[in-house]
Amino acid sequence: MLVEELAEEWDLTLGEPYMPGAASEFVARVELADGTPAVLKIGIPHRESEHEADALERWDGDGAVRLLRRDDARNALLLERCKPGTFLSDGVEDPLGVLIELLPRLWKDSAGFHTLADEVAWWDIQGEVGDLARELAGTQGELVLVHQDLHGENVLAAEREPWLVIDPKPLAAEREFAVAPIVRSKELGHSRREVLYRFDRLCAELGLDRERARGWTIVQTTAWSGGGDYVQEHMEALAWLS
Repeated sequence: MLVEELAEEWDLTLGEPYMPGAASEFVARVELADGTPAVLKIGIPHRESEHEADALERWDGDGAVRLLRRDDARNALLLERCKPGTFLSDGVEDPLGVLIELLPRLWKDSAGFHTLADEVAWWDIQGEVGDLARELAGTQGELVLVHQDLHGENVLAAEREPWLVIDPKPLAAEREFAVAPIVRSKELGHSRREVLYRFDRLCAELGLDRERARGWTIVQTTAWSGGGDYVQEHMEALAWLS
């Protein structure tokens, strides 16, 4: 019913659905009244995606899909559609180069977003990794807007730009934190050599502090290893980085 309500209110023609993600219950191709292709996304309330629309507004199409409309009460977004929409991880010659070009464009003013320090407290990690998390959180440099789930399948081929970022899970964090999901992105290759290559190149070309970037990758990978079919890969990435 909600889908039909939004389609009528926003004058949309519904098309084929996409496979919904972990934080969405419905995602489908739609067309606007003038025939412009778009995407209708109805999300599931989730802490990490709470400010998704705000991040898209802050980026304003600069390296990311444009937000066309939002209905916060119903967790609904109308988004620019990426065509052809293939994943960055689908056989692109230099996907890491694409991400290195995109990342600084995403590092906008972070005012109004959940902070990484808040997220560390929410994760409540114990032991040595928890101590590391709290030490890093309390000694951050400049905070910028980061996408804490920026992996090989959250960047799509498009027409307005060659590649556009989707599905932001935004935080106010130092730049070194931003590389964590890319370093462990199994879609971009999962081996010790590939993980360390991504880590070394990201730090070198973006001018990041290697030890802080390594620490944050260990911390966030640990925090995001509570379930799903990716835990083994997370544990392997941690071993290669330690």
